Amino acid sequence: MVYQPPIYHTCMHNPDNATPHNSDTYDRQIRLTIPHYEDIHAEILNFVKVQCPCPGTWLDTGCGTGSFIKKAQVLFPDTEFFIADPSEGMLLEASHNLTGCPYHLIGRCGTADLPGFTKRRFDVITAIQCHHYLAEEERNEAVRACFSLLNDRGFFVTSENIRPFSDEGIARSLSYWGEFQRQAGRTKAEIRDHLDRFDHEYFPITITGHLQCYHEAGFSVAEILWLSCLQGVFWCRK
Repeated sequence: MVYQPPIYHTCMHNPDNATPHNSDTYDRQIRLTIPHYEDIHAEILNFVKVQCPCPGTWLDTGCGTGSFIKKAQVLFPDTEFFIADPSEGMLLEASHNLTGCPYHLIGRCGTADLPGFTKRRFDVITAIQCHHYLAEEERNEAVRACFSLLNDRGFFVTSENIRPFSDEGIARSLSYWGEFQRQAGRTKAEIRDHLDRFDHEYFPITITGHLQCYHEAGFSVAEILWLSCLQGVFWCRK
C-alpha cells in the first residue's frame, strides 16, 4: 500500500488557539479526537508520582484548559504549580477550571518564549499535545527552553503525535484513527478535516526523531513512557 497525501480541506478554525476545537468545548472534543486521552494524563501523573513524588515546582506549558493541572493538584497538594499557554481563550478557560486551586500564571506565551517570561526553575515540566504544531526548529527551540528551565535532575514529560516510519504505517494509522473518531460519534466531515491536517497543520515526527531532539537539547536521559498508534509519551531527565 502506498500512502497518498490527503487532499487538504480548510478546517473551521477558531481564533483563540491552534487546535480545531474552540477553547470552551475543547475538553469534550479532544476526547472524541484522541484515543486514550485520559490514559495519557494518568500515565504522566503516575510516572511523576513514582519518580519525583514531592516536586517543589511544576510548570505545565501549553496548559490548555487547565484540566491536567487540576488533576495534578489532587495528587501533589504541596507542589507550586505554574501554567503558560499562547492562547488567550485557553488561559481564560483555565482560570475558570482552576477556580479555588492555587497556581501561578507565567503568561500568554509559547514554550520557546518561556525563558523571557520567568527566571524560576522547575522540578517538573510537562507539555501535553502542544509541540506537534511546531516546525522542526521551533520544536527544537521549545525543548531547549524546557531543558534550560529545569532544575538539575528535573523531569520533562511530554505527549505528542508520533509519525509512523513507513507510508503504509501512516495510511493504516490514519485509518485506525479515523475509525476511533467514527465510533466516538464524530461526523465524516469532522473526521476528514482532522485527518487532513496531518503534515499540514500538525507535524508529527518519528519516535527516533523525538529521542534525538531530546538528547540534542542536552537531556542526559530520554525514554519512551507510553505508545499507542499515533500517540506517544516521553520522559527526559536533565
